[in-house]
Amino acid sequence: MGQKVLVIGSGAREHAIAHALLRGGSVDEVAVAPGNPGMEADGIRVVSLGSSNQAALIDFVKDNGYDWVFVGPEVPLIEGIVDAFADAGIKAFGPSKAAAQIEGSKDFAKRLMARHGIPTAGYATFEELDPAIAYVREHGAPIVIKADGLAAGKGVTVAMDQDTALAALEDIFVDHRFGNAGAKVVIEDYLEGQEFSLMSFVSGTDFWPMPISQDHKRAYDNDEGPNTGGMGAYSPVPQIGQDIVDTAIETIVHPTVEAMAAEGTPFTGILYAGLIATADGPKVIEFNARFGDPETEVVLPRLVSDLGAGISAILDGETPDFQWKADGATLGVVVASEGYPGNVIKGAAIPAIDTDDDSHVYYAGVARDAEEHVLVASSGRVLLVQTTADTIQAAQDKVYEILDNVSTTGMFYRHDIGSKALNA
Repeated sequence: MGQKVLVIGSGAREHAIAHALLRGGSVDEVAVAPGNPGMEADGIRVVSLGSSNQAALIDFVKDNGYDWVFVGPEVPLIEGIVDAFADAGIKAFGPSKAAAQIEGSKDFAKRLMARHGIPTAGYATFEELDPAIAYVREHGAPIVIKADGLAAGKGVTVAMDQDTALAALEDIFVDHRFGNAGAKVVIEDYLEGQEFSLMSFVSGTDFWPMPISQDHKRAYDNDEGPNTGGMGAYSPVPQIGQDIVDTAIETIVHPTVEAMAAEGTPFTGILYAGLIATADGPKVIEFNARFGDPETEVVLPRLVSDLGAGISAILDGETPDFQWKADGATLGVVVASEGYPGNVIKGAAIPAIDTDDDSHVYYAGVARDAEEHVLVASSGRVLLVQTTADTIQAAQDKVYEILDNVSTTGMFYRHDIGSKALNA
């Protein structure tokens, strides 16, 4: 008998995790709570339980004989869902509430890095508007303004001029755009270089890095428009040399997991390091306590070993085996509702998208229209089309051939995902 696994979350990231678990072989049933109806086509069970409803999720796991749980999003992790599962005798893959602070508070993460000499941008933290304004005026632009807490990837302003920086501070402190997440603000030095994402499976001080990827944060082509949760990604990232990745593992990932353990908050789960390759070497932009989205949808298809067996081994205190595709490239493009990331216009009809063995559609913000029995857009990011090919150029050509031949009325997508690699 194969294992039964519950994945918590509802987006394309969780769809990709569930799909990879089923592909591996050791897991033969995956439920996703709350999931979305687009997942069902892959044989994934969708369970309408909210990701913060700890008691109901514990009951579901016990009543249905699930072996372990994979927690996808940051909010339930920061709320301590892994601790609640542990108290109920259920194995869950993800960090404790204490360890999840590495994402839940940017100030926590910055202080941890300062104490342990982990390379990151210089910074200052403020709890009031006036001293923050004074700092920006004294410091000048470019400068980066970040809400301290969770803001769904939208709480960061890279201000190329002083007015933009001051407007971002007003947004946070005066208009309370991010609620409690903006009770503190972290102001960082601007770093120059190409960004990349380095995710690792972690168990205490042991970790297993994944292939790197590059996300595209801005809404529109040529990196224009507002910051989003991510509009597409690709892996590998040929313009970031293996020497830079090795340095990042040695100077960032390794000391970070050691620091978390040494300070009594050992990390288990997925540690996401959002990094930038500067002239002075790789530096940390941010840490997340879980898989990135959309990076997961292009990294996990490169896994050739069994994801479920690997995670199960970690949960049992054994050494996992993770093997990755050595060649080729995987690229994914997000299709979003008009208006995203601002005032989202929902309800666009989702077209049928034809894919082959080397491509897949991962659904995020979709709902089923009860009358028409079709999928419709229900939030900002709607779906991601992923494809794997021999080269980034071939993967890019293929994914856009798929997208350009379906109707995306009421939605939009970037047309240049992966171009940084091609123009490098």
